[in-house]
Amino acid sequence: MMFGIRAALVFLVLGLVAPFGALHAETAPAPATAVGRGALEIATAKGVLVFEVELANTESQRAKGLMFRRELGERRGMLFDFKTDQLVAMWMKNTLIPLDMLFIRADGTIARIAAMTTPLSEQTISSGEPVRAVLEIDGGASRRLGIAPGDKVAHPMFPAK
Repeated sequence: MMFGIRAALVFLVLGLVAPFGALHAETAPAPATAVGRGALEIATAKGVLVFEVELANTESQRAKGLMFRRELGERRGMLFDFKTDQLVAMWMKNTLIPLDMLFIRADGTIARIAAMTTPLSEQTISSGEPVRAVLEIDGGASRRLGIAPGDKVAHPMFPAK
């Protein structure tokens, strides 16, 4: 009989603690490395292209970038926000797939495209001029989709004019 009472108490305590733990888990803040998502448009000579992008807004998110990914997918990418205009140097260390890097000025125009970057390379890839952001997309996508320097990127990060 004593075992039955102990078992009932254990189940009672677990029954009270488990819902609290589940509630706490649902309301806990996201880890600092969590990356947000959003839509981004690029106006090209062929028309407007829509991408789903992950947002790399913090230093740790920008440092990790798209490292260790085995695929990215058409019309997907990562947008790196550098908060202010600055010369930017990127690299492909621990990045397993080729990428196109679109260097974007504060007004949303594409300044330069580094196409089909070399996976796992530690060679730096420069923006060539101060930029606000970098959009990384699947390697070769710029050419396939007709994206070129001077095209306009629309995203809340860039003011509409």
